[in-house]
Amino acid sequence: MCGEHHECSRQEVREAILDSVGRLLVKYGYKKMTVEDIAHEAGIGKGSVYLYFPSKEEVALGWFDRGHSIINKEIRTIVDSNLEPSQKLRKLLVRRVMASFDQTQQFVESLDELLAAVRPSLLIRRERYQENMASVIAEVLKEGIAAGVFEVPDIIRASQAIVLAIHSLLPYSLSVEQLGRRDEIEAKSQAIADILLNGLCSRSN
Repeated sequence: MCGEHHECSRQEVREAILDSVGRLLVKYGYKKMTVEDIAHEAGIGKGSVYLYFPSKEEVALGWFDRGHSIINKEIRTIVDSNLEPSQKLRKLLVRRVMASFDQTQQFVESLDELLAAVRPSLLIRRERYQENMASVIAEVLKEGIAAGVFEVPDIIRASQAIVLAIHSLLPYSLSVEQLGRRDEIEAKSQAIADILLNGLCSRSN
C-alpha cells in the first residue's frame, strides 16, 4: 500500500491500484466498487488513480490484463524449458487452467458475472488472449512435429481446437464453486490434456 509516509515508484503505485481492485472485486463486486474505494484501499488520493487509469472500467480491465500477463509469463517459461514437446504441452495446458482458477478462487461469481458491466471490452481482450494462447500452442506443436512426436495436418486448426477444449475449465462463465474443488479441476485438466495428446502423438512412436 502506498500512503503518505511511504514513497512509491510509478510502477509500485500502479501495482497497488491493481492489487486494491482485486480485493475490492471480492468484497464489493464491480458495480459497487468506486474509484474512491480503490484510492482508499491503495492508500492514495482519488486523483492519483486517474493518473494511471482514465476510468473505473480501465482499472478493472487493467487488473484482468495483469492476471493474463502473469499467466503468460508462466506459460512462456514452460515453452522455453528443456522438456520434451508432449510434456511441455501437457504442463502448459494444466498450468493455464490452474493459474486462472487460483487467481479467481476468492470470487463467488464467475468473471462474466463479476465484470458484466465491461463485458464487451472483456470479450475483445479474451479473444486476443485466446489467439495468443493458440500461437504458443502452435509453437509447441511445430516443435513436436519437427521431433517426430506429433502428427498434426493443420497446426492452426489444432491449436484453436485445443484452446477451445480447455476453455470449459476456465472461470469465465462458471464460478469457482460451480467449477469444483481445486483437485477436481486439476484432475479434469490433466484428463483433457491426456486425451488431446493421445490424438496428437505420432503413431510411429
